[in-house]
Amino acid sequence: MPDRSVPDDAPVAETVDEAILTRRSVRAFLPTPVPEAVVRHVLEVAARAPSGTNTQPWRVRVLAGAAKARLSEAVLAERQGRPRGSAEYRYYPTQWREPYLSRRRKIGWDLYGLLGIEKGDKARMWAQFGRNYLFFDVPVGLIFTIDRDLERGSWLDYGMFLENVMIAARGQGLHTCPQAAWMEYPDVIARVLEVPESEMVVCGMSMGYEDPGKPENALATEREPVDGFASFHGF
Repeated sequence: MPDRSVPDDAPVAETVDEAILTRRSVRAFLPTPVPEAVVRHVLEVAARAPSGTNTQPWRVRVLAGAAKARLSEAVLAERQGRPRGSAEYRYYPTQWREPYLSRRRKIGWDLYGLLGIEKGDKARMWAQFGRNYLFFDVPVGLIFTIDRDLERGSWLDYGMFLENVMIAARGQGLHTCPQAAWMEYPDVIARVLEVPESEMVVCGMSMGYEDPGKPENALATEREPVDGFASFHGF
């Protein structure tokens, strides 16, 4: 059951469909603390994600307060001299093509438009992207890692776990933002969080209560209709 200690004005998803349909990447949060017990509950529920032969390849560092601030400060300091970092894996294609290029451009300009950032304003774009490394000022940040020797199937399993985290968070009145940006600085993360060499960073995630008054949270993304990506056989 949802934790009823959430703020009175924080909508709680009551059904699976509602949790999925109201999941969004939120980029501005209220300072309202998220109790450790609530985060533990979310992770406990999310850990029911399927994984090949029940390998459960996920590892999570949950950060709040001074621990979260230390990581943010370290990465932001490094970013001043090393803008792109040294990611250990390639998240995006090296060469974009349609329809992916148009989708990528649209969400970027839709977000910047809400924030009043004009094309060519590289300074404000740089600053906005840098908010990733503050976990968008959210009370709770998560860093996800995986053992290096695991194969592609375990990464598929990991994706199901990450989705479960975001959906379970909705059941607690929380919102999230999954963040690939964090994997740009794996060496800094390893140093600050003492991540062993045997693990690599998958991504980060912000988790907290949405600030509905911030313009960036009005971003609405489009989805391809079912007939655009699925074909049905034998019905």
